[in-house]
Amino acid sequence: MLKKAAEDDIIDLKNFLCEENFLFMKLGVIGLPNVGKSTLFNAITKAGAQAANYPFCTIEPNVGIVNVPDHRLEVLNDMYHPKSLVPATIKFVDIAGLVRGAYRGEGLGNKFLAHIREVDAIVHVVRCFEDENIVHVDGSVDPVRDMETINIELIFADLDTIERRIDRAKKNSKSGDKKFLSEIAFLERIKQHLEDGKPVRSMELTDDERIAADELFLLTTKPVIYVANISENEIGNEPPTVGRLYEQAAKEGAGALTICAKVEEELSELSDDEKASFIEELGIGQSGLDKLVQESYSLLGLISFLTAGTDEVRAWTITKGTKAPGAAGKIHTDFERGFIRAEVVPYDTLIEQGNMLSCKEKGLVRSEGKEYVVQDGDIIVFRFNV
Repeated sequence: MLKKAAEDDIIDLKNFLCEENFLFMKLGVIGLPNVGKSTLFNAITKAGAQAANYPFCTIEPNVGIVNVPDHRLEVLNDMYHPKSLVPATIKFVDIAGLVRGAYRGEGLGNKFLAHIREVDAIVHVVRCFEDENIVHVDGSVDPVRDMETINIELIFADLDTIERRIDRAKKNSKSGDKKFLSEIAFLERIKQHLEDGKPVRSMELTDDERIAADELFLLTTKPVIYVANISENEIGNEPPTVGRLYEQAAKEGAGALTICAKVEEELSELSDDEKASFIEELGIGQSGLDKLVQESYSLLGLISFLTAGTDEVRAWTITKGTKAPGAAGKIHTDFERGFIRAEVVPYDTLIEQGNMLSCKEKGLVRSEGKEYVVQDGDIIVFRFNV
């Protein structure tokens, strides 16, 4: 049994928490009619409402907020017995209204595309199950065709954006400034890629070009996770349609995973113990929702550093490569502005030693400066002066 840590192991953050820090990674859930999108989203919403543990947030009817699974928090919870346990979270937004011609504003097209622009990544639910009682809008189950149906709407919308940018760059190039000629050449490359029916995220770009592409705010640069929705009797025996979805996702540079939305809806109604038993009975290891959350977190290049003490144990979301002052700023802007140093111990080291006091006595708590790149699982105390 791990020993309880001393109360003075960690700085008391209680007075430094503010609303601006409770920002969420935002994922848009999309899909054609009758693919299981609503079923999956309902499961997300129910799970999120039960698990959420954060202040300053109002859950809208079309928003589900769920915790990022992290076993380390449970271990730290047993170690510190804090007043509160706060995991990292992800916000899922139900985006509806797609019809063919959305890029021209047909149906709820303009609203649909506007909502996609506001999310960090897209969760595209695709039907891979056969069910004669559930009509498919195109008469048959074909995941690649369905993926392309939505992708073509996004591609056409991006083409419209790129063409306007090219026209603007050409007008500016009349001044003789060579940078506009380079911009035109880059935009023309993107245009050709889109005209070939391919999303911009699948282009081979240098790091600088990738940054430039992101600054265009195109829909097809957004990371995508394709969710192959299968039926209950296909768990462990996936239909060939799933393989075709994975092949297409790989071509696009997108993520992919398999979920049974119906099972996820059933799981969302169960207690934790019942859920664990059902998952074990199905032999799926963990819920599809947990897999989706983890895949989303990974897709966006995010990690968590941890703060731990008797007042609170918390996971803080940052982008890979974030330096110590930037991570401190996630807790409070004063921490970043007055940053002095970060006292760091890796999670595994803390667990090996049993408590923070032992880590300190053995010199295992490192003092890191402004150039330190925070690693996933770092347990940090920030020292600052303002």
